[in-house]
Amino acid sequence: MSKISRYDQLRELFSKGSYFKLVCGAGNEDENEVMRLATIYTLAGASGLDVSATPSVVKACKKGVERAFQLAEDMDMNLSYKPYIKVSVGMPGDHHVRKAYINEDCVQCDLCIPVCPTSAIPKDLVIIRDKCIGCGLCEVACPPKIAAIRYEHNEKDLSSILPECLEAGAENIELHAAVMDNQSIMDEWEIVSNAQKDHFISMCVDRLNLSDNDLLKRISNAKEIAGDRLLIQADGIPMGGTGDDYNTTLQAVAIADLIQRKLKMKDKNFKDLPILLSGGTNSKSASLANMSNIEYCGIAIGTHARSIVQEHIDTFIKNEDFYDDTLNLKAAVEISKNLVNTI
Repeated sequence: MSKISRYDQLRELFSKGSYFKLVCGAGNEDENEVMRLATIYTLAGASGLDVSATPSVVKACKKGVERAFQLAEDMDMNLSYKPYIKVSVGMPGDHHVRKAYINEDCVQCDLCIPVCPTSAIPKDLVIIRDKCIGCGLCEVACPPKIAAIRYEHNEKDLSSILPECLEAGAENIELHAAVMDNQSIMDEWEIVSNAQKDHFISMCVDRLNLSDNDLLKRISNAKEIAGDRLLIQADGIPMGGTGDDYNTTLQAVAIADLIQRKLKMKDKNFKDLPILLSGGTNSKSASLANMSNIEYCGIAIGTHARSIVQEHIDTFIKNEDFYDDTLNLKAAVEISKNLVNTI
C-alpha cells in the first residue's frame, strides 16, 4: 500500500476542517522563542507552524519539532505526523513584514513597553529587531502629539530566500497580500508559485485596504496562477488576537463568509477552495464560524496562541534549560492543547 503524500495528507486535513496553524509571526526572528513555541504546539497537536522567511528561523522551528517528537515518548504521547512548516512573506507597506523603531521624538513615557506582545521593547527603548512583529500596538500607545514610532520594511529577495527556506525545511509559503497594488502582488505571487510548485501556497487577504470586489478579484487572480494548490487565509484583524471573545474574531469569520457566498457558492471552480480563518482568531473562532455555517479548512492563531503560553516560555528562559523543566513544559502543552482542540 502506497504511503499518502504530504500534499494529500494536508488536503485531507483541510477537507475535515481540522487544520490548526500556530503563527509564530512573519516578523518574529527570535530563533529560541520560535523553537520553543514549535516544541510546545507540536506536542499539543498543531498541524502547521508559520514562521519568518529566514532560513535560520526555519531551522530553529524544525529543531523544535524534532525535539517535540523526542519528548513525546517520555511524556507518553502519540504524535501521528510532523506539522507543516510555512514561511510568510509580504510586500513593502504590509504590516506583517515591517519593523518598528523609536525615533528621537520619544519622551520616554514608557507607555509602549507593556503593550508589546513579544516583549520587544526593553527599558532602554531600543526595539529588539528580531522580536518585533510589526503589530503596531506600540504606535497606538504612543501619545499622538509625540508619534515617536516609525517603521521600516523587513525586505527580502523572494527569488533567493524562498529556495533557501524550502531547503531548510519549510514546505509551504504564504504571501501577505494586503497592499492595494494588484500587479505587484501578482508578480510576487508568481515568484511564490514558481518556488513551490508541488505543494499548497497561501495568499493572506484582509479588508484594511481592499474593497470586497477587489478582494474577490485578487483571489480569482491568485487561483489562475496556483490552481488547486491555492489556500486562502481570511485575515480579519491582522495580529489582532489580543482578546478571547467573539468580537475579536468576528472580522475573520466575516471575510470567510464573503468568500463563501460570492465565490465558493457561485462558481464551481472555487467550490473546494480551502479557507483558513486568521487575524484576531482565538478559542471562540471555530464556534462563531460554525454558528455562521462557514466551511473553513482550519484556523490560524498567532497573538492569542503565543500569549497563553508566554508565562511558561518566560519561566523557561529564566531557568535556562527549556527542555528539562518538565512541569512548565507539560503545563504549557496542556494550555495550548485546549486551544488546538477548539477546532
